Parts: sequence; C-alpha cells; structure tokens
Amino acid sequence: METITFEAPALYGDHHVSEVRRILLELTGVSDVYASSAFQTIEVAFDPAKIKGEQIEARLQEAGYLGEIPMLVEAGIAVEKVGDDQFFRHTASYETVKTTVSFAQRVDHDARPLWPCPGMGPVKKIDE
Repeated sequence: METITFEAPALYGDHHVSEVRRILLELTGVSDVYASSAFQTIEVAFDPAKIKGEQIEARLQEAGYLGEIPMLVEAGIAVEKVGDDQFFRHTASYETVKTTVSFAQRVDHDARPLWPCPGMGPVKKIDE
C-alpha cells in the first residue's frame, strides 16, 4: 500500500468531502480516503499494482477539486456585464449605514449555480 497527499484549494465544504470520498472509493485499488475541508487536504491509500497515483490525481482534477476555483471578484460597481446576456450583481457597503447590503437572485435551471461547486455539473431540469 502507498499513500499520496493532495492539496485541494477547491475543497471548501463538508459536502465536498463526501463527494471526494465517493469518487475515489469507486476506483479499483483505492482502499481509504481521508479528506478535510478545514485543511483542504486529500490523503489516499492505494495499491500501486492496481492504480497509479497519476490516475487518482487525474480523477480529482477532472472533478474540479484540484487547482483554484475561478471566482468573480468585487469590482466596486453595482452590476458588471460578464457575457452577452449575463450580469454579475455586486454587493455594496454604504458609508451612511456602515453595513453591507445583500441580495437574492433567481438562478435559471439551465446553468451552473452562482457559487461554483467542484464536482457539480450543470443543473438539469426534471420534467414532471
């Protein structure tokens, strides 16, 4: 048995821990997976005769857990156009009230959620 450790900056939620364990434990040769959203670390015990470390890394990369998450950042403007018909709405902190104003936004079911979540593909409509 061998152990390989990955830094996973995109592993920021406990639901990601469950998904990483599910993804990796499905691979033949993987015997144990430790994943921590607090430390953003994944440790995998595997049999090198059945699977290579590069294959494990490729699976994590494919699922989106390795590398940085591309995020839109606050630009100091209320609304920013990011596509032909897409806008990113910023929050604003007002000097008069010394607080941040937040908002809610309806997301079309034909696209990804507003907050990027590794391992989650496009949201699909369920026909009733």
